[in-house]
Amino acid sequence: MSDRDSSHAGLRGITTIEANTSGSGRHPHSQLGYRRKETPSKHGLSVDRIVTTLPSATEIVSLLGLEDKLVGITHECDFPPSVSEKPVIIKPVFDAKGMTSREIDDSILAHLSKGRSIYEIDEELLAFLRPDLIITQELCEVCATPLQVVAKAIARLEPKPTVISLSPHDLEDVLKNVIEVGLATGRVDEARRVVTSLRRRIEGVKEKCFGNPNIAKPSVFCLEWLDPIYCSGHWMPELVDYAGGVELLGRLGEPSTVVPWRSVVAADPEVIFVTVCGYSVERTLGEISALTEKKGWSKLRAVRNGNVFVLDSPSYYSRSGPRLVDGLEIMASLLHPELFPDYRVAAGAAYSLATGKYLTRIDRA
Repeated sequence: MSDRDSSHAGLRGITTIEANTSGSGRHPHSQLGYRRKETPSKHGLSVDRIVTTLPSATEIVSLLGLEDKLVGITHECDFPPSVSEKPVIIKPVFDAKGMTSREIDDSILAHLSKGRSIYEIDEELLAFLRPDLIITQELCEVCATPLQVVAKAIARLEPKPTVISLSPHDLEDVLKNVIEVGLATGRVDEARRVVTSLRRRIEGVKEKCFGNPNIAKPSVFCLEWLDPIYCSGHWMPELVDYAGGVELLGRLGEPSTVVPWRSVVAADPEVIFVTVCGYSVERTLGEISALTEKKGWSKLRAVRNGNVFVLDSPSYYSRSGPRLVDGLEIMASLLHPELFPDYRVAAGAAYSLATGKYLTRIDRA
């Protein structure tokens, strides 16, 4: 029996709640032979010990007022800041702190090509924590620990926890995931309040950006990795659209992928958002020469017009959580500052390559 088969066999007896947001009609759980159960209601539900295997789930759990129930997180969970003292059950198999984006990409591909995960679970700690709910994901093997990796560790747990697997592909899916977590934790009313508030903010941005037919929609390229260059995927083109722009190379609802530099030059976007997955603005700036030294960089319209912005990706763009709405507001204020004259950009969220400064209030001609 292969590792893959044994991990699935070990899931027998685990309650798996499907967050089926893909719209495909056939969820990956059914393909893998997982047992499906109905999502439990809030009535009589008792969840006391939650483990999350992705930062966005940690944010959702905390936003629903369940931070005190959170007993285990990943090495990347850093919001809200108060979760930093929680036990870390998942870490990467290699230390990427001193590596370049090219070195990280090469290491990831080397591991995945051999069927190895890039994450490892502290199974002893997980058993000690005795979670009754684990929230994981099936969207990306790079961004967070996938369900298949978690499965073998879960198989050894007694009693078996409930498992929620999230697979959001767009902004609507992210909102549905908030409800899913609310249903699984007995906080559905709070989840609905959160989603209502997020929808109101989204619609507020769309009304301003779509309300005037005379407002131009600048062409945009969102860059998700520096070397090699990756275009944006999943919800990013949607954010650009709602913010009043047109994403030229992104893949709505699909994973990001490598794009040749010549394609970027040919597209010649009016605005470039550098949203490197997992990179803070500071770390991105440390490697920005991988982009700015490319042939033809200085001739791009976005560069010539001073419209290249480095954004805090892990906080506002690369994680499938509620702060994507903050990212939408930031993006809209950058594309259309005249429509958002009173908007204040969060400290450290956006940096202009043209001025060499972090932005707080946007004031562009």
